[in-house]
Amino acid sequence: MSERWVLNASPLIVLARVGLENLFLSLADQVVVPRAVAAEIEAGPPEDRARQALAAGRFPIADTPVPAEELLAWDLGSGETAVLSLALSEPGWVAVLDDAAARKCALAFSVAVKGTLAIVMLA
Repeated sequence: MSERWVLNASPLIVLARVGLENLFLSLADQVVVPRAVAAEIEAGPPEDRARQALAAGRFPIADTPVPAEELLAWDLGSGETAVLSLALSEPGWVAVLDDAAARKCALAFSVAVKGTLAIVMLA
């Protein structure tokens, strides 16, 4: 079974900070960053390694479908909502996020989740 991951900002920022952003690309068959997540990262400081990785085109940026009302009712951040919206629209995608409320929402919608620690452990 192929691994397809939708990345949220915090896992990408955290692993990039310690020079391990390539783990996403080496462990998954396909990785995407929703446009809303990319916007969050691009708003960060120029020296941020996650921002630099996005600017270098190392992670594909994906448009996401309009979130379902049921998802919007969870009142998550725009990045978390985009990650879950994309994972819901594309069966088999795993949401890579750390936010507790977003993880709870993913569980409610039966979306598979991995966090930063799981990525490090897989490596």
